[in-house]
Amino acid sequence: MVAGLTLAGASAVSHDIYASVIRRGEARSEDELRVSRITVLVLAAIAILLGILFEKQNVAFMVSLAFALAASGNFPVLLLSILWSGCTTRGIVWGGTLGVLVALVLTLLSPGVWVAAFGFDEAIFPYTSPTFFSMPLAFFTIWLVSKLDRSARSAVDRSGYVEQRVRSETGIGSAGAAQH
Repeated sequence: MVAGLTLAGASAVSHDIYASVIRRGEARSEDELRVSRITVLVLAAIAILLGILFEKQNVAFMVSLAFALAASGNFPVLLLSILWSGCTTRGIVWGGTLGVLVALVLTLLSPGVWVAAFGFDEAIFPYTSPTFFSMPLAFFTIWLVSKLDRSARSAVDRSGYVEQRVRSETGIGSAGAAQH
């Protein structure tokens, strides 16, 4: 399982970030492979450091922190993009990013990490889970940014909502690629 996650992370960095974003589709296969190998080493080093840092933590607690990050970043994005016709790409990016970052910062400042893992006397954020604060912030940010978004992309997002909804719920039109 760990090997699969490592390969998925390395693939995402090398193909999605390096080849598609940084090199804008002009990356050579050899370069992508080199970036993928470097990413595996970086991910392994991060995993080892985190393993050492959190070695005395309860596994169930660590899993709950992962769920807090997912609830703050993924859930608002999925729910609003499926159920709200006014949702825009810009709103999704800002809301999802802010939700995850706030959840991560509050998690680091919580008693379970700040006191138990880092060894400080008192936690800056007094609650064990940040979700009560970070998830509503993500929802609100998606809503606010989408409402204020007047870009050309937002018009495309809003106009394609009905077609996307029908396609996702019925499968009609799923045989071919969608126009974005």
